Amino acid sequence: MQNRDLYPHEILQDVIDKSHAKSLGSVKTLAILSFLGGGYVSFGYIAFLKVVSGIPPEWNGLANLLGAAVFPICLICILIGGGELATGNMMMMALGRLSKRVNMARLGRNWLIVSLGNLTGALFMAFFLGHYVGLAEGASMAKTIAIAEAKVQMDFGRAFISAIACNWMVCMGIWFYFGAKQTSGRILAMWFPVMTFVLIGLQHFVANMFIIPAGIWAGANVTWSEFFLNMIPVFLGNVTGGAAFVGASYLYAYKHLLKEDYSI
Repeated sequence: MQNRDLYPHEILQDVIDKSHAKSLGSVKTLAILSFLGGGYVSFGYIAFLKVVSGIPPEWNGLANLLGAAVFPICLICILIGGGELATGNMMMMALGRLSKRVNMARLGRNWLIVSLGNLTGALFMAFFLGHYVGLAEGASMAKTIAIAEAKVQMDFGRAFISAIACNWMVCMGIWFYFGAKQTSGRILAMWFPVMTFVLIGLQHFVANMFIIPAGIWAGANVTWSEFFLNMIPVFLGNVTGGAAFVGASYLYAYKHLLKEDYSI
């Protein structure tokens, strides 16, 4: 058992092996863990809203930095506590498919179950904690509404490109997590890529499942049709960012160093 951190090609091998194991997960396990994943992302967003809403507008830059700094709690809960996240699986399952360890049926099954589970968890949190308890409203209402409206007002192309960049960073955080061997190192490694995507304000498939419905329930000028239409470019962009910019890129770069010959 290696105690040192992994080299990039070793991370690649580890992720390929994990993608195969993940593809075999039962519907019950995937459903439970993906509900939790949607909930954890929502906790991260609620924490972000609380931080940025409590800082004066003239310190907006500092507010966004501090808000982004608390958001990665969601990925810590998912990767260390246990959870399924659609955006991470976009990279892992695509890499499994490209290396022929996962077939298309299992890839589609995983993406569908985990996406629906994440949606259920995020909607649950948006309604009960965000709206009913009021954590996304009150002092946070203006920020919640502004973010929700900005998300849906972005046209298809810009939302798609933003989503590519978003999941590129998210999947790098997951990549770093697999490379580290100590819990403290894993937390630190995943923290900064996730913090970066939040700080920039990129489009994340699961985060949008929370913030846009939370905005709708808070009174934003957003319809449910606009919410679901936003899901299309963001899903496609997140898939491209995770599958192409992380999974496929590292497979092409390091496949000659793997313990098996994965022809593409």
